[in-house]
Amino acid sequence: HTPSAGRNNSSLHHPKMASSTTTNTTIEDAKRNAANAAVAAHFDLSARYVGIGSGSTITYVVEAIQALSSPLIASINFVPTGYQSRQVILNAGLTDTKFDSLPPNTLIDVAFDGADEVDEDLNCIKGGGACLYQEKLVATHAKKFVCVADHRKLQPRLLTKWRSIPIEVEPLAARAVLAALEALGSEKPQIRAHSMQKAGPVKTDQDNFIVDAPFKTLLLPKDISKSNSLHPAHEGVQGEGEDGVWEVEKLAREIKGIEGVLSVGLFCGMNGEEVLAKGGKKGGQKPVAAYFGMEDGSVVVRRKGEGETKVDM
Repeated sequence: HTPSAGRNNSSLHHPKMASSTTTNTTIEDAKRNAANAAVAAHFDLSARYVGIGSGSTITYVVEAIQALSSPLIASINFVPTGYQSRQVILNAGLTDTKFDSLPPNTLIDVAFDGADEVDEDLNCIKGGGACLYQEKLVATHAKKFVCVADHRKLQPRLLTKWRSIPIEVEPLAARAVLAALEALGSEKPQIRAHSMQKAGPVKTDQDNFIVDAPFKTLLLPKDISKSNSLHPAHEGVQGEGEDGVWEVEKLAREIKGIEGVLSVGLFCGMNGEEVLAKGGKKGGQKPVAAYFGMEDGSVVVRRKGEGETKVDM
């Protein structure tokens, strides 16, 4: 886990593609390739507002936008998801617009952000960098959210490799929330602390705590279908906490209902395009697509209902 909200003022580097013929592509090259592919497919120079998420991968998204070298970029407002992403925007010479400065009833055209893990249905775990509340604000007020990550984050189910769900909690309620999470089946949820113990708990940009709650691998709706022979061990399981086993959306609702919880690091439900197609006025939590930089230099794109496609860079 990143120990804090990542107040990073590092300078940006010129974007560079890793060759698809290169073996053992570095993690940084993988992130860069995913960012370049995502920006090429989803960044529109006619956009008015663009969300910029948190974390190291998003630095490469900003680089890819800069590399377009278009004068139109100067007229775009970039909406950060926290202190760190605001520094990336400012260091790149882009126009920073805070979320609460958006005009009423205005949606962000596209939001780019990373993830700690993404499953087959594009549900995400986010919050490893302690920015999940503002990340969710931006994602749910965007016409579409596009996820950018490296191959380590590409998994069939959530909580496969990433072992806990980040939850933003009001400090006064933290211990009560820990008890409630244990009642839901979380094994030893903990308040996230700085690496230097004397520094105390990690604080978010809202001065809240982050609780990391381990759960068993989360199920998808198809896993709890009795007709699904691919997962016979799940037959009859409803994903409602039996033996600590949960379906993604059911667990997200339960955790959000705990008094003192501000935001849950499960991004699930509908994506922005689906919400708008149903007449909604906001966006959705899920990405419309997720881009993963792979070890061989290619990029795997995961889209709802379309499975995965591979793009050689």
